Amino acid sequence: MAHIRKSASKPQRKRFPNQKNNILSVRAKSRNSDMKFSLSVVVALLCVATLRAEKISLVGATVINPGDGKVLPNATVVINDDKIERVSMGKQDAATLGRQVSCAGKFILPGYIDTHVHFFQSADLFTRPDGADFNSVRPYKDEVAWIKSHLNDVFARYIRSGITSVVDVGGPMWNFEVRKKANATAKAPRVAVAGPLISSVSREKLDLGDPPIVKIDTPDQAREFVRKLAEQKPDLVKIWYIVDKDHPVDSFRPIVRATIQESHAHKIRVAVHATELETARAAVEEGADVLVHSVIDKPVDDAFVKLLKDRSVILCPTLVVFERYGRTFSHQLNLTPEEQKWGNPEVIASLDVTKIPQDKLPQRVKDALADPKAALDRIKKTYDVALPNLKKLEDSGVTIAAGTDAGNIGTIHGPALFREFELMKQAGLTPMQILQCATANAAKLFGGETGAHVGRLEAGCFADLVILNSNPLDDIKNASDIDTVIKNGVVYQADSIVR
Repeated sequence: MAHIRKSASKPQRKRFPNQKNNILSVRAKSRNSDMKFSLSVVVALLCVATLRAEKISLVGATVINPGDGKVLPNATVVINDDKIERVSMGKQDAATLGRQVSCAGKFILPGYIDTHVHFFQSADLFTRPDGADFNSVRPYKDEVAWIKSHLNDVFARYIRSGITSVVDVGGPMWNFEVRKKANATAKAPRVAVAGPLISSVSREKLDLGDPPIVKIDTPDQAREFVRKLAEQKPDLVKIWYIVDKDHPVDSFRPIVRATIQESHAHKIRVAVHATELETARAAVEEGADVLVHSVIDKPVDDAFVKLLKDRSVILCPTLVVFERYGRTFSHQLNLTPEEQKWGNPEVIASLDVTKIPQDKLPQRVKDALADPKAALDRIKKTYDVALPNLKKLEDSGVTIAAGTDAGNIGTIHGPALFREFELMKQAGLTPMQILQCATANAAKLFGGETGAHVGRLEAGCFADLVILNSNPLDDIKNASDIDTVIKNGVVYQADSIVR
């Protein structure tokens, strides 16, 4: 999938953005190039807002590369332009290091990757009228207009969360413009996208003329739609394999088969929403490359595990999204500290359903408010299946890629990933396993130039890094203790990214 584009055009790249041209920075620039600066000072003062890229070296940190499990104490990471030049241990020749940045006591990892987001959704209360219709409070067309006008804000919140790459697994055709915008913006994650979801069911309330979900009724329609999508060079094709009493597994299976065959003919991989065991099994048997959710209806069996391994299928658990609708509607949402600090405040404020007039509440929300315990019981029932399933798949060697389904109601763009980490920990994954899921494994959803150069902290990879104040291997909670984010070689002090 070589069509994934390289991020951030050169003219936009300021080596140390958000920096004032003051006397301290001038003095810092004039010092000997082998002078070491503390990390907090360097981001604020070094290299007066110049467009000229410099070689810099991060010196003295512990480097964690989850892809191979290596931990390198007192290491040096040399960044040249937008790439990692080398990672070394021991004393280095100062003449080869450029500007040195002291990172003693810090921990450096590849930038995180969220493999399941939706930019056409804001995460606020009004973003899915097909699930809870609040059009009488906020018309959906106004919601979409707000989303389009706040894309740069969303991009920045991903960077603040240390997330330097994301995969949008489905949305309207304007999704492709989001990819173009993000990949030409410095303070934005690298973005891969799918177009509209090929679906077994319709969602008319989301259709404003450019629907994010398209009901396909025949294999020929599926092939034609894939050919239309292929013109936009999607990174993935997404199937929404919804199963219920009116839409059994086998009824949509010929369309799944046709979609996958046509996509593969265009050298495009296919991601499938399939949350039931038999639906997921059918999708993989037909050639699906990615399952974008956990199986939540029953325990996965050994045959299913073997099938995923034999086919090299990637699975994205998206554990956090399974709690957020129920908790929001029953007024029991407990956002993490990271979400409260780094999530969009307008989005967060909207999630208090008690502020909506009673006569404007959808019945689904009224029912949840009337019986909040039932909502929590359903969430527990889901996790009683999903968490052990994740543990079994991880232990069996299935490739797990961290993803949140951000943009759905209550699943906050950016920092929701840290709640996902908590739930993965509850499933029994170690910090190193979780970090691998969010870096090297997640990179496998990208292809071509991008996929080969993200998710790892190695020579030749993009300089997409997160620098932590505390060790995430001691406690995965420390993965959000972010000091600095580096995207495409551009250095951002974490607290300066979102104001």
